[in-house]
Amino acid sequence: MQSTVSPAALESRDAMPLASPPTSSPLADQPAAQAVVPAALPRLMPERAPARPAAPSITFDLASDPHVALDRAHPHMDRRRFESLRRGRLSPEARLDLHGMTAERAHAALISFILGSHAIDLRLVLVITGKGRPPEEGYFPARHGVLRHNVPHWLAAAPLGPRVLQVAPAHRKHGGAGAYYVYLRRRR
Repeated sequence: MQSTVSPAALESRDAMPLASPPTSSPLADQPAAQAVVPAALPRLMPERAPARPAAPSITFDLASDPHVALDRAHPHMDRRRFESLRRGRLSPEARLDLHGMTAERAHAALISFILGSHAIDLRLVLVITGKGRPPEEGYFPARHGVLRHNVPHWLAAAPLGPRVLQVAPAHRKHGGAGAYYVYLRRRR
């Protein structure tokens, strides 16, 4: 679609034509081997969308500290008993140490331990994960302490979720940042 300009607009000093015919052919100056886009081709192509602004830099926040999230969680048990648990006044009846295990092996051990503890009617157990090694330097971000981050998720998922009443970070005397108290539901 071409636009036409009225002769009155051409006479005014403010108006400028949209496209002026070329005074010399750019093809005449170019060697024959190079390809040059003809002048008619850009009018046939659709107009391009305006350029997008540069994307902000991407940061990877893999996961926050699970102990912070568990500290803020609403207790599902008696408030006084929960405060005693958090302050380390209750002693665990059994404990599981997951140090040095792979995630797959630790998950299997945790399932076996929690199901066994629930079967013999234990109420408070301690799961020691350790704080974890710092990740090796590399191109991809890695999580610090894989077991420490995964254990709360495993305890909330099936088959353990229905048997677990409360998960809380352990007191310093029971392992602190590298351990969890797991308060189990009563058997029905």
